[in-house]
Amino acid sequence: MSELMNTSGRSRQFLWQLLSTASALALIGTMAAVPDAKAAQDEDRPTIWIELGGSLQRLDTSEEKYTPPFLLQTPRPGPETIDPLSVGHLPPSSFDEEGKITFQPENSSWSFSAAVRYGRSQAHQHLHQQSYNTGPLFPVTPYQFPAYQHVFQFIDAGKTSDESHAILDFQAGKDVGLGMFGAGSSSVFNVGVRFAQFSVKSTTTFGSDPDAHLIPGYFEITPNWIIAYVKSADYHINAASAIASRAFRGIGPSLSWNASAPAIGNAQHGEIAFDWGVNAALLFGRQKADVHHQSTARYHQGHYYNVPVTPNYPDPGTDRHRSRTVMVPNVGGFAGVTLRLQNFKVSAGYRADFFFGAMDGGIDAAKKENLGFYGPFASVSIGLGG
Repeated sequence: MSELMNTSGRSRQFLWQLLSTASALALIGTMAAVPDAKAAQDEDRPTIWIELGGSLQRLDTSEEKYTPPFLLQTPRPGPETIDPLSVGHLPPSSFDEEGKITFQPENSSWSFSAAVRYGRSQAHQHLHQQSYNTGPLFPVTPYQFPAYQHVFQFIDAGKTSDESHAILDFQAGKDVGLGMFGAGSSSVFNVGVRFAQFSVKSTTTFGSDPDAHLIPGYFEITPNWIIAYVKSADYHINAASAIASRAFRGIGPSLSWNASAPAIGNAQHGEIAFDWGVNAALLFGRQKADVHHQSTARYHQGHYYNVPVTPNYPDPGTDRHRSRTVMVPNVGGFAGVTLRLQNFKVSAGYRADFFFGAMDGGIDAAKKENLGFYGPFASVSIGLGG
Protein backbone atom coordinates (compact mmCIF):
# COMPACT_ATOMS: atom_id res chain seq x y z
CA MET A 1 0.00 0.00 0.00
CA SER A 2 2.83 2.37 0.86
CA GLU A 3 4.55 1.65 -2.49
CA LEU A 4 1.30 2.42 -4.36
CA MET A 5 0.97 5.73 -2.51
CA ASN A 6 4.59 6.67 -3.27
CA THR A 7 4.16 5.77 -6.94
CA SER A 8 0.97 7.81 -7.13
CA GLY A 9 2.72 10.79 -5.50
CA ARG A 10 5.59 10.65 -7.95
CA SER A 11 3.12 10.47 -10.85
CA ARG A 12 1.31 13.59 -9.67
CA GLN A 13 4.62 15.41 -9.26
CA PHE A 14 5.70 14.42 -12.79
CA LEU A 15 2.37 15.61 -14.17
CA TRP A 16 2.76 18.98 -12.44
CA GLN A 17 6.28 19.35 -13.82
CA LEU A 18 5.10 18.44 -17.32
CA LEU A 19 2.22 20.92 -17.22
CA SER A 20 4.44 23.67 -15.79
CA THR A 21 7.08 23.16 -18.48
CA ALA A 22 4.47 23.13 -21.25
CA SER A 23 2.89 26.33 -19.93
CA ALA A 24 6.25 28.06 -19.74
CA LEU A 25 7.12 27.07 -23.33
CA ALA A 26 3.74 28.24 -24.57
CA LEU A 27 4.18 31.61 -22.86
CA ILE A 28 7.66 32.01 -24.35
CA GLY A 29 6.25 31.29 -27.80
CA THR A 30 3.49 33.84 -27.30
CA MET A 31 5.89 36.55 -26.20
CA ALA A 32 8.31 35.78 -29.01
CA ALA A 33 5.52 36.47 -31.50
CA VAL A 34 5.20 40.08 -30.33
CA PRO A 35 7.21 42.37 -32.68
CA ASP A 36 10.17 44.29 -31.32
CA ALA A 37 8.53 47.65 -32.00
CA LYS A 38 10.09 49.27 -28.98
CA ALA A 39 13.70 48.27 -29.62
CA ALA A 40 14.47 51.22 -31.89
CA GLN A 41 13.44 53.68 -29.17
CA ASP A 42 16.07 52.39 -26.72
CA GLU A 43 19.24 52.19 -28.76
CA ASP A 44 21.19 54.21 -26.16
CA ARG A 45 19.97 52.38 -23.08
CA PRO A 46 22.39 50.39 -20.87
CA THR A 47 22.76 46.76 -21.81
CA ILE A 48 23.62 45.68 -18.24
CA TRP A 49 22.02 46.76 -14.96
CA ILE A 50 23.66 45.86 -11.65
CA GLU A 51 21.36 46.19 -8.63
CA LEU A 52 22.26 45.94 -4.93
CA GLY A 53 19.84 46.39 -2.07
CA GLY A 54 18.36 45.27 1.19
CA SER A 55 15.01 44.76 2.85
CA LEU A 56 13.55 44.58 6.33
CA GLN A 57 11.40 41.47 6.24
CA ARG A 58 8.65 40.49 8.61
CA LEU A 59 8.75 36.69 8.97
CA ASP A 60 5.41 34.91 9.03
CA THR A 61 6.21 31.40 10.24
CA SER A 62 5.53 29.20 13.23
CA GLU A 63 6.03 25.75 14.69
CA GLU A 64 4.06 23.60 17.10
CA LYS A 65 4.76 24.63 20.68
CA TYR A 66 6.43 22.05 22.88
CA THR A 67 4.33 21.54 26.03
CA PRO A 68 5.81 19.18 28.67
CA PRO A 69 3.33 17.42 30.99
CA PHE A 70 4.10 19.48 34.10
CA LEU A 71 3.00 22.68 32.32
CA LEU A 72 -0.52 21.27 32.14
CA GLN A 73 -0.91 20.53 35.85
CA THR A 74 -3.49 22.49 37.83
CA PRO A 75 -3.60 24.55 39.89
CA ARG A 76 -0.68 26.49 38.49
CA PRO A 77 2.16 27.63 40.81
CA GLY A 78 1.63 30.91 42.65
CA PRO A 79 4.49 32.86 41.02
CA GLU A 80 3.27 32.04 37.50
CA THR A 81 1.51 35.18 36.29
CA ILE A 82 2.67 34.92 32.65
CA ASP A 83 2.13 31.84 30.49
CA PRO A 84 5.52 30.07 30.08
CA LEU A 85 4.51 29.10 26.53
CA SER A 86 4.61 32.77 25.56
CA VAL A 87 8.34 32.35 24.82
CA GLY A 88 7.66 29.86 22.03
CA HIS A 89 7.98 32.22 19.07
CA LEU A 90 10.43 32.03 16.16
CA PRO A 91 12.34 35.13 14.98
CA PRO A 92 9.81 37.82 14.00
CA SER A 93 11.94 39.66 11.41
CA SER A 94 15.17 39.65 9.44
CA PHE A 95 17.31 41.96 7.33
CA ASP A 96 17.85 40.59 3.85
CA GLU A 97 20.65 41.34 1.44
CA GLU A 98 19.97 41.04 -2.26
CA GLY A 99 21.56 41.51 -5.63
CA LYS A 100 20.50 41.28 -9.26
CA ILE A 101 22.13 41.54 -12.67
CA THR A 102 20.10 42.08 -15.84
CA PHE A 103 21.34 41.83 -19.42
CA GLN A 104 19.32 43.34 -22.26
CA PRO A 105 20.86 43.00 -25.72
CA GLU A 106 20.94 46.06 -27.96
CA ASN A 107 17.98 46.57 -30.28
CA SER A 108 15.99 43.90 -28.44
CA SER A 109 13.04 43.87 -26.09
CA TRP A 110 14.30 40.67 -24.45
CA SER A 111 16.14 40.63 -21.12
CA PHE A 112 17.89 37.99 -19.03
CA SER A 113 18.40 38.25 -15.29
CA ALA A 114 19.85 36.46 -12.27
CA ALA A 115 18.87 37.51 -8.73
CA VAL A 116 19.68 36.33 -5.21
CA ARG A 117 18.19 37.20 -1.83
CA TYR A 118 19.62 36.01 1.51
CA GLY A 119 18.58 36.64 5.09
CA ARG A 120 19.26 35.29 8.56
CA SER A 121 17.82 36.10 11.97
CA GLN A 122 18.04 34.91 15.57
CA ALA A 123 15.82 35.19 18.63
CA HIS A 124 16.56 34.67 22.33
CA GLN A 125 13.65 34.59 24.76
CA HIS A 126 13.76 34.00 28.51
CA LEU A 127 11.11 34.16 31.20
CA HIS A 128 11.77 33.60 34.92
CA GLN A 129 9.10 33.88 37.62
CA GLN A 130 9.58 33.08 41.29
CA SER A 131 8.15 33.67 44.72
CA TYR A 132 9.93 35.33 47.62
CA ASN A 133 12.11 33.20 49.86
CA THR A 134 10.09 31.16 52.32
CA GLY A 135 12.22 32.25 55.34
CA PRO A 136 13.62 33.11 57.67
CA LEU A 137 11.91 31.13 60.40
CA PHE A 138 10.95 33.75 62.94
CA PRO A 139 11.72 33.25 66.69
CA VAL A 140 8.98 32.23 69.08
CA THR A 141 10.69 34.02 71.97
CA PRO A 142 12.81 37.18 72.15
CA TYR A 143 15.89 35.01 72.70
CA GLN A 144 15.37 32.58 69.80
CA PHE A 145 17.92 32.58 66.96
CA PRO A 146 16.25 32.74 63.51
CA ALA A 147 17.10 30.05 60.94
CA TYR A 148 17.67 31.39 57.41
CA GLN A 149 17.20 29.46 54.17
CA HIS A 150 16.74 30.12 50.45
CA VAL A 151 13.88 27.97 49.21
CA PHE A 152 11.41 29.47 46.72
CA GLN A 153 8.91 28.41 44.09
CA PHE A 154 9.83 29.22 40.48
CA ILE A 155 9.01 28.61 36.82
CA ASP A 156 11.64 29.19 34.12
CA ALA A 157 11.24 29.09 30.32
CA GLY A 158 13.64 29.87 27.50
CA LYS A 159 13.87 29.54 23.73
CA THR A 160 16.69 30.16 21.25
CA SER A 161 16.03 30.01 17.52
CA ASP A 162 18.00 30.58 14.33
CA GLU A 163 16.39 31.08 10.91
CA SER A 164 17.95 31.49 7.46
CA HIS A 165 16.58 31.68 3.92
CA ALA A 166 17.94 32.03 0.39
CA ILE A 167 16.04 32.59 -2.87
CA LEU A 168 17.62 32.50 -6.34
CA ASP A 169 15.91 33.46 -9.60
CA PHE A 170 17.00 32.97 -13.19
CA GLN A 171 14.62 34.50 -15.71
CA ALA A 172 14.19 35.48 -19.34
CA GLY A 173 11.71 38.29 -20.05
CA LYS A 174 10.21 40.26 -22.89
CA ASP A 175 8.77 43.75 -22.82
CA VAL A 176 5.30 43.44 -24.37
CA GLY A 177 3.97 46.78 -23.10
CA LEU A 178 4.55 48.76 -26.27
CA GLY A 179 4.00 51.96 -24.29
CA MET A 180 0.65 50.91 -22.87
CA PHE A 181 1.34 52.96 -19.71
CA GLY A 182 2.71 55.97 -21.55
CA ALA A 183 5.95 56.92 -23.29
CA GLY A 184 8.95 55.22 -21.69
CA SER A 185 6.82 52.69 -19.80
CA SER A 186 7.45 48.96 -19.72
CA SER A 187 5.48 45.79 -19.17
CA VAL A 188 7.74 42.76 -18.93
CA PHE A 189 6.65 39.13 -18.72
CA ASN A 190 9.30 36.76 -17.36
CA VAL A 191 9.63 33.00 -17.25
CA GLY A 192 12.36 31.08 -15.53
CA VAL A 193 13.44 28.97 -12.60
CA ARG A 194 13.30 29.71 -8.86
CA PHE A 195 15.34 27.96 -6.19
CA ALA A 196 14.53 28.37 -2.49
CA GLN A 197 16.14 27.08 0.69
CA PHE A 198 14.75 27.60 4.20
CA SER A 199 16.16 26.46 7.56
CA VAL A 200 14.93 26.87 11.14
CA LYS A 201 16.64 25.55 14.29
CA SER A 202 15.27 26.01 17.79
CA THR A 203 15.96 24.90 21.37
CA THR A 204 13.28 25.17 24.07
CA THR A 205 13.83 24.58 27.81
CA PHE A 206 11.60 24.59 30.89
CA GLY A 207 12.29 24.17 34.59
CA SER A 208 10.15 24.59 37.70
CA ASP A 209 9.65 23.94 41.39
CA PRO A 210 5.92 24.55 41.86
CA ASP A 211 5.53 23.88 45.60
CA ALA A 212 8.78 24.26 47.52
CA HIS A 213 8.19 24.62 51.25
CA LEU A 214 9.98 24.09 54.55
CA ILE A 215 9.01 22.03 57.58
CA PRO A 216 10.39 23.90 60.62
CA GLY A 217 11.60 22.28 63.82
CA TYR A 218 12.63 23.61 67.27
CA PHE A 219 14.70 22.39 70.15
CA GLU A 220 15.10 24.00 73.55
CA ILE A 221 18.48 24.73 75.11
CA THR A 222 17.26 26.51 78.27
CA PRO A 223 13.89 27.83 79.32
CA ASN A 224 14.77 31.18 77.77
CA TRP A 225 16.72 30.00 74.72
CA ILE A 226 14.81 28.21 71.94
CA ILE A 227 16.53 27.74 68.60
CA ALA A 228 14.61 27.22 65.36
CA TYR A 229 16.00 25.05 62.56
CA VAL A 230 14.86 23.53 59.28
CA LYS A 231 13.61 20.06 60.04
CA SER A 232 13.00 19.05 56.40
CA ALA A 233 12.01 20.43 53.01
CA ASP A 234 9.70 19.18 50.30
CA TYR A 235 10.18 20.30 46.72
CA HIS A 236 10.04 19.24 43.07
CA ILE A 237 12.57 19.47 40.28
CA ASN A 238 10.84 19.59 36.89
CA ALA A 239 12.86 19.92 33.70
CA ALA A 240 12.11 19.61 29.97
CA SER A 241 13.77 20.41 26.66
CA ALA A 242 13.08 20.17 22.93
CA ILE A 243 15.54 20.56 20.06
CA ALA A 244 14.19 20.91 16.51
CA SER A 245 15.81 21.33 13.10
CA ARG A 246 13.55 21.98 10.10
CA ALA A 247 14.39 22.63 6.46
CA PHE A 248 13.04 22.88 2.94
CA ARG A 249 14.95 22.97 -0.34
CA GLY A 250 13.17 23.12 -3.68
CA ILE A 251 13.31 24.28 -7.28
CA GLY A 252 10.68 24.85 -9.93
CA PRO A 253 9.31 26.98 -12.78
CA SER A 254 8.47 30.63 -12.14
CA LEU A 255 6.45 33.39 -13.83
CA SER A 256 6.40 37.11 -13.16
CA TRP A 257 5.08 40.34 -14.59
CA ASN A 258 6.86 43.64 -13.85
CA ALA A 259 5.58 47.03 -14.99
CA SER A 260 6.84 50.59 -14.75
CA ALA A 261 5.17 53.87 -15.68
CA PRO A 262 6.95 57.27 -15.67
CA ALA A 263 5.18 59.94 -13.60
CA ILE A 264 7.45 63.00 -13.66
CA GLY A 265 10.40 64.05 -15.86
CA ASN A 266 12.49 61.90 -18.16
CA ALA A 267 15.41 59.49 -17.82
CA GLN A 268 18.04 61.94 -19.12
CA HIS A 269 17.28 64.81 -16.75
CA GLY A 270 15.66 63.01 -13.82
CA GLU A 271 12.57 60.86 -13.71
CA ILE A 272 10.23 59.42 -11.09
CA ALA A 273 8.36 56.25 -12.05
CA PHE A 274 5.87 53.95 -10.37
CA ASP A 275 6.74 50.23 -10.36
CA TRP A 276 4.64 47.19 -9.56
CA GLY A 277 4.57 43.48 -10.26
CA VAL A 278 3.41 39.99 -9.32
CA ASN A 279 5.17 36.64 -9.28
CA ALA A 280 4.32 32.96 -8.93
CA ALA A 281 6.28 29.72 -8.77
CA LEU A 282 5.76 26.03 -8.11
CA LEU A 283 8.63 24.48 -6.16
CA PHE A 284 9.37 20.76 -5.95
CA GLY A 285 11.73 19.69 -3.21
CA ARG A 286 12.56 17.99 0.06
CA GLN A 287 11.04 18.90 3.41
CA LYS A 288 12.80 17.67 6.57
CA ALA A 289 12.22 17.79 10.32
CA ASP A 290 14.38 16.35 13.14
CA VAL A 291 12.93 16.74 16.64
CA HIS A 292 14.10 15.48 20.03
CA HIS A 293 12.26 16.17 23.29
CA GLN A 294 12.29 14.87 26.85
CA SER A 295 11.02 15.81 30.29
CA THR A 296 11.63 14.64 33.87
CA ALA A 297 9.94 15.29 37.20
CA ARG A 298 11.47 14.42 40.58
CA TYR A 299 9.89 14.80 43.99
CA HIS A 300 12.19 15.41 46.95
CA GLN A 301 10.97 14.85 50.48
CA GLY A 302 13.05 15.08 53.60
CA HIS A 303 16.04 16.91 55.03
CA TYR A 304 18.24 18.83 52.57
CA TYR A 305 21.31 16.81 53.48
CA ASN A 306 19.66 13.42 53.26
CA VAL A 307 17.09 13.66 50.49
CA PRO A 308 14.89 10.70 49.56
CA VAL A 309 14.00 11.05 45.87
CA THR A 310 10.93 9.71 44.06
CA PRO A 311 11.73 9.98 40.31
CA ASN A 312 9.11 10.19 37.61
CA TYR A 313 9.87 10.19 33.88
CA PRO A 314 6.79 11.14 31.86
CA ASP A 315 8.95 11.51 28.71
CA PRO A 316 12.37 9.81 28.96
CA GLY A 317 13.30 10.91 25.43
CA THR A 318 11.67 10.90 22.00
CA ASP A 319 13.27 11.34 18.57
CA ARG A 320 11.38 12.09 15.37
CA HIS A 321 13.02 12.10 11.93
CA ARG A 322 10.83 12.99 8.93
CA SER A 323 11.77 13.59 5.30
CA ARG A 324 9.41 13.75 2.34
CA THR A 325 9.03 15.21 -1.14
CA VAL A 326 6.55 18.09 -1.32
CA MET A 327 5.20 20.61 -3.81
CA VAL A 328 5.17 24.21 -2.55
CA PRO A 329 3.14 26.94 -4.32
CA ASN A 330 4.64 30.43 -4.11
CA VAL A 331 2.98 33.77 -4.87
CA GLY A 332 4.10 37.34 -4.27
CA GLY A 333 4.06 40.91 -5.45
CA PHE A 334 5.56 44.36 -4.96
CA ALA A 335 4.86 48.06 -5.44
CA GLY A 336 7.30 50.97 -5.31
CA VAL A 337 8.81 54.07 -6.86
CA THR A 338 12.08 54.63 -8.75
CA LEU A 339 14.15 57.78 -9.14
CA ARG A 340 16.27 57.56 -12.30
CA LEU A 341 18.96 59.89 -13.65
CA GLN A 342 20.49 58.50 -16.83
CA ASN A 343 22.29 55.28 -15.85
CA PHE A 344 21.63 55.54 -12.12
CA LYS A 345 18.47 54.41 -10.26
CA VAL A 346 17.30 54.38 -6.67
CA SER A 347 14.22 52.31 -5.86
CA ALA A 348 12.11 51.77 -2.75
CA GLY A 349 8.85 50.00 -2.04
CA TYR A 350 7.04 47.17 -0.30
CA ARG A 351 7.21 43.49 -1.21
CA ALA A 352 5.58 40.23 -0.10
CA ASP A 353 6.39 36.58 -0.86
CA PHE A 354 4.47 33.57 0.50
CA PHE A 355 5.36 29.87 0.36
CA PHE A 356 2.44 27.60 1.22
CA GLY A 357 3.12 24.46 3.25
CA ALA A 358 6.88 24.91 2.94
CA MET A 359 7.88 23.85 6.46
CA ASP A 360 7.12 20.86 8.68
CA GLY A 361 6.38 22.56 12.00
CA GLY A 362 5.16 19.50 13.88
CA ILE A 363 6.72 17.77 16.88
CA ASP A 364 5.54 14.14 17.00
CA ALA A 365 3.64 14.28 13.70
CA ALA A 366 4.06 16.27 10.49
CA LYS A 367 2.28 19.62 10.41
CA LYS A 368 2.42 21.91 7.38
CA GLU A 369 3.30 25.52 8.10
CA ASN A 370 3.29 28.44 5.66
CA LEU A 371 6.31 30.70 5.37
CA GLY A 372 5.93 34.37 4.44
CA PHE A 373 8.19 37.38 3.96
CA TYR A 374 6.86 40.91 3.68
CA GLY A 375 8.25 44.37 4.30
CA PRO A 376 9.94 47.45 2.82
CA PHE A 377 12.91 47.26 0.47
CA ALA A 378 15.37 49.67 -1.14
CA SER A 379 18.00 49.25 -3.86
CA VAL A 380 20.54 51.11 -5.96
CA SER A 381 21.15 50.23 -9.65
CA ILE A 382 23.91 51.20 -12.04
CA GLY A 383 23.63 50.78 -15.81
CA LEU A 384 26.63 49.81 -17.95
CA GLY A 385 27.14 49.77 -21.71
CA GLY A 386 24.77 51.13 -24.29
